[in-house]
Amino acid sequence: MIPIDLKGKVALVTGVGDNVGFAWHIAKTLQAAGATLFFAVHPRLVGIVESIMERDTDAESRILPYGQGTMKIEKILPCDVGFDTMDDVDEKTKGDKRYAKHGDFSIKGMIDTLSQQVKSVDILIHAVAFSPEIKNSAVNTTRAAYLTALSVSAYSLTALSRAALPLMENRPGGTSVVGLSYIGGERVVPHYGGGMSTAKSALQIDAKQLASNLGPKGVRVNIISAGPYASRAAKAIGDIGQMIDHATSRSPLPRPIEADEVGNATAFLCSPLASAITGQVLYVDCGYNVMGV
Repeated sequence: MIPIDLKGKVALVTGVGDNVGFAWHIAKTLQAAGATLFFAVHPRLVGIVESIMERDTDAESRILPYGQGTMKIEKILPCDVGFDTMDDVDEKTKGDKRYAKHGDFSIKGMIDTLSQQVKSVDILIHAVAFSPEIKNSAVNTTRAAYLTALSVSAYSLTALSRAALPLMENRPGGTSVVGLSYIGGERVVPHYGGGMSTAKSALQIDAKQLASNLGPKGVRVNIISAGPYASRAAKAIGDIGQMIDHATSRSPLPRPIEADEVGNATAFLCSPLASAITGQVLYVDCGYNVMGV
């Protein structure tokens, strides 16, 4: 058997906000392979994630796959990836008690805090996406919502990679950055609007640019394009059930994807087994992306 062994590796996972989404399942799989976990969580969701990690009612969701025990995280780090530094934060947000209680919740602040805990980071997971108008068609999307979607969902991959680079560059065996995308960044998907399609498209070409930029420093950058999945965030689209049914009926493997399948693919991309893979988009969608109709 060829093992995926991530023992001794430190993984920084962004985008965890519940215990059903891709970020959660990716984190579980990474730890099942031996990785130490740190979560970068949106300031407004820190309390929710803390509760999930403690509540008895959520105990089952913390069980790791492959019989590897129960998930444990080293630290939850508040981070709004829309802000590179606290100088970028608007006054309204600074005055919001849900943010202010966390101190420095910028990308820089999060990485500075992480640097006090570890000397290096081997894995960076970008699982963040947001548009305030995702239900709007492209023609009815405001400029503000469009730019928000690009900033949070796409540019943050660049900002996080740059900020984490001092912890990731020139590590023995190399390091890995993995982002999450969707076929809506390549084709028109009804109700996947609000600038989100553009953001996913930007995310994918940004990952290829970053792969070129960071490759000489031993950092690999890849994207997983996952099939439709009824996460908490995806339910905001409104017709996620129809999207899943449509993809299921037309995929070569005629079934919905499972979140742990995305976790498994991510663990592979972060492992030595993928040491020569960078700048790629790996589709984990039961083959839906290959179909013309």
